[in-house]
Amino acid sequence: MKIQQLCSVAVLAALSTAALAEFPDKPVVLVVPFAAGGPSDKIARDLAEAMRKTLPQPVVVENAAGAGGTIGVAKVARSSADGHTLLVHHIGMATAPALYRKLSYQMPDDFEYLGLINESPSTVITRPTMEARNFGELRQWIAANPGKVNLAHAGLGSASHLCGLMLQSALKADMTTIAYKGTAPAMTDLLGGQVDIMCDQATNAVPQIEAGKVKLYAVTSAQRSKQPAIASAPTLSEAGLPGFNVSIWHGLYAPKGTPAAVLGKLNGALRAALKDPDFVKKQEALGVSVVNDGRLEAGGHKKFVEDEMARWSVVIKAAGQYAD
Repeated sequence: MKIQQLCSVAVLAALSTAALAEFPDKPVVLVVPFAAGGPSDKIARDLAEAMRKTLPQPVVVENAAGAGGTIGVAKVARSSADGHTLLVHHIGMATAPALYRKLSYQMPDDFEYLGLINESPSTVITRPTMEARNFGELRQWIAANPGKVNLAHAGLGSASHLCGLMLQSALKADMTTIAYKGTAPAMTDLLGGQVDIMCDQATNAVPQIEAGKVKLYAVTSAQRSKQPAIASAPTLSEAGLPGFNVSIWHGLYAPKGTPAAVLGKLNGALRAALKDPDFVKKQEALGVSVVNDGRLEAGGHKKFVEDEMARWSVVIKAAGQYAD
């Protein structure tokens, strides 16, 4: 029995070594579960460019949009566990299990956790004609107009939807939520004054803030942003909502069962990418901070996602807003 066990260990070790030596033997695909042109797509393409410098094969991006990102996530969950098909996904990785009561994949156990990529605040922005001079005044205006305030978001399960849910919960406010088919049309109506307020990712909002086309009142993260266009904005916690903390983050995932040696090589390529000056510069330009902590380890990344799942489940269930 002991001899058989030793032989099995030797075989597994040989296979692991072989997998590492051969990997990757074809292009590595980063699946983005959203349409091309959005913030997640931009981040994935920047990451692919940086990872190409370490991996001996092309790294390409494939968009698999639909159903709030769950189609693309399911695609990766069903892919061969050889490390050649990966997933780049944001906070929706943790919120989908609460938003969708029927998923074709299981969270968190259908994936291997390669590490968190980045995180950024959302911004609380309004139409340009809003008279409130600060968040305190905006809060008073919202309270004085129950049911009349139009809160835009980019669709069920989007980052702006989730942040908006958390904002309404914290304010105990009665707003009329208006769902759009993407960030672009929601922002267009905000610019035109058809809606009043939006809780949107810094990556989307910064260009409009810099152009003076929307009004900025606060950021949603625990710390102020270092991005120049929004650095002066207070956090919501500073502005009167103690403990408010919503960050939009992206992580890198592989299908469950991907060999440990391959995971190690991919994690190494991710770490190298996150230290690449060009990648860091591009992220900073988007108002995004590159991760450099324990969440780059598989265990730390998975625990972070599990904690986010638990936190958002409470908010989503309380709101009673489901995507299916």
